[in-house]
Parts: sequence; structure tokens; C-alpha cells
Amino acid sequence: MESTNENLGEQELFAPPRPIDWGIVRLLRSILQTRLAGASLAIVLVVVFAAVFAGIIAPYDPNLQDYSAFTKAPSWQHLLGTDDLGRDVLSRIIYGSRVSLEVGIIAVGIALVAGVAIGLVAGYWGGALDDVLMRVMDAVQAFPGLILALAITAALGPGITKVMIAIGVVGTPVFARLTRAQVLSVRERDYVIASRALGAGPLRTILQHVWPNVTAPLIVQATLLVGGAIISEASLSFLGVGVQPPTASWGSMLQTGYQYMQVAPWLSIFPGLAIFLTVLSFNFLGDALRVALDPRLSRRG
Repeated sequence: MESTNENLGEQELFAPPRPIDWGIVRLLRSILQTRLAGASLAIVLVVVFAAVFAGIIAPYDPNLQDYSAFTKAPSWQHLLGTDDLGRDVLSRIIYGSRVSLEVGIIAVGIALVAGVAIGLVAGYWGGALDDVLMRVMDAVQAFPGLILALAITAALGPGITKVMIAIGVVGTPVFARLTRAQVLSVRERDYVIASRALGAGPLRTILQHVWPNVTAPLIVQATLLVGGAIISEASLSFLGVGVQPPTASWGSMLQTGYQYMQVAPWLSIFPGLAIFLTVLSFNFLGDALRVALDPRLSRRG
């Protein structure tokens, strides 16, 4: 009996931790238990719906100019008014959600792929390679994010693709350092040491034992950075090096609207409100995911 108990103890010692329960219902229930997560999720779904079906729900062509309705106040004909060229503000906000989500998701995807690759290599192998990679990440992170993105965009040229690359480069050190920190913790656990002792190669050990146990913090960080990427895109478009006219973008709409604050304040209020609600919702969702994916925080909640 004692030998059986000892065998069970050794199995528990070298067994990897149980994977996170990714059941959609359970995860959604945990998210909705967090304060304001339900409202945030609803806003994000509305933005996604608007981006996907913009061509159907937008009342006007976003670039259609009405020469008889310059800076027209909100009315039944134009619910959010018109801009300085007579274009419908509501339609441009709806189409602008496409740009914001596209930049947010793809830019964060670029940063996630590059940062995770760097973090896994640096954290698992360590040594001089770790020092070199982390010093490069420190150098990138030493620059203020917006200034670095502005410099990269200015060097590459304006355009939505260049904006995605610039924001992706700025966000890479965040994922690299987070991944490295998680790998440094996981690589010393018994099940990883046992895997190496049994002859598993580095690539197999990373994919089977290290990577599955570092994903939860990365998902949370990616959700939070989507909001930051939306703000960065709006800032670059506001400065004139992001999305170029006549493409509808929340940042470019703010750039136009601030010149008419006294005579047509709705040109700035509504795009600014769209940015504010979208970014705030992604931040609340990131916090809710952090609670849902961390059993200690879930029990405390």
C-alpha cells in the first residue's frame, strides 16, 4: 500500500498541471461575473457587428458629399450630423470601426507572434542569447510608444499597412518580456525537467509542456493591447501619418473635427466617444479575462 501511494505521489509530482478549462459556457459565465464585463462585451460585439456589416447598416456612403449640408447638426436625416464636406458622420463612424478593429487585431497579432517567439527562445535557452534579445527589447521599449510608432510610420510612409507594422513593433517587447517571465518559471518545474530527462528535444518540450502553460497571461495582455492599438492608430491618423483620406477613420475624423469645435462640436464628440467606449470596453474585458483565467482571483471574487 505504501509503495502504491509513493507511486501516485511521484506521478502527481511529475505530471503537468491540468490545462485550463476552455469551455465557452464556463468561460463566458466567469467573465460576466466581473463588474461591467457584460456591458463591455455588448459594446465590443456592437463594434464588431458594425465593422462586419458596415455596408448594410450604414445609412449613406461614407464618402458621399452633400453640398447642401455642410456641418449640419444632428437631425432625423443625419442622426449624428455631417462633416465639413457634407458626409454623414454616423456612416463614417460605422466604417471607421473597420479600420480600428483591423489595425487593433492585426497589429496585436504581429506583436504577439514576434514577442512570443523572442520570449520563448530567450526564456528557455537563457545565457548570452537571452541577454542579447532582452537588451534589444529594452532598447525598443525605451522609446515612448507613440513617438516610435510615429518614426516608423514616417520612415515607411503613411497607410494602414504601415500603421499595423509600426504598432506591432512597438508592442513586441511587451509580449516578449511577459513570455520570457512565464517561461523562466515553467521551465524549472518537475514535468519539464522530467520531459528533458526522458530525451525530449527543446522544440517538443516547448510546444508540449511550456507553451500550453503560458498562454493565459498572453491572452489577457493581447485583449488589453487591442485597446492601446486602437488609440495608437487614432493618434497616428490624427497626426496625418496614419490612414489617409478619404478612408473613414476615427482618428482622421477627430483631426477634422477639432478645427470646428465651436461651430460643429459633434464632429469631435461622436468619434471621440466611439474611441473612448471601445477602448474602455476592451480594457474591462481584459480585466474580466484575467479574473476568469486565474483560479486564485476567481475564488477571491
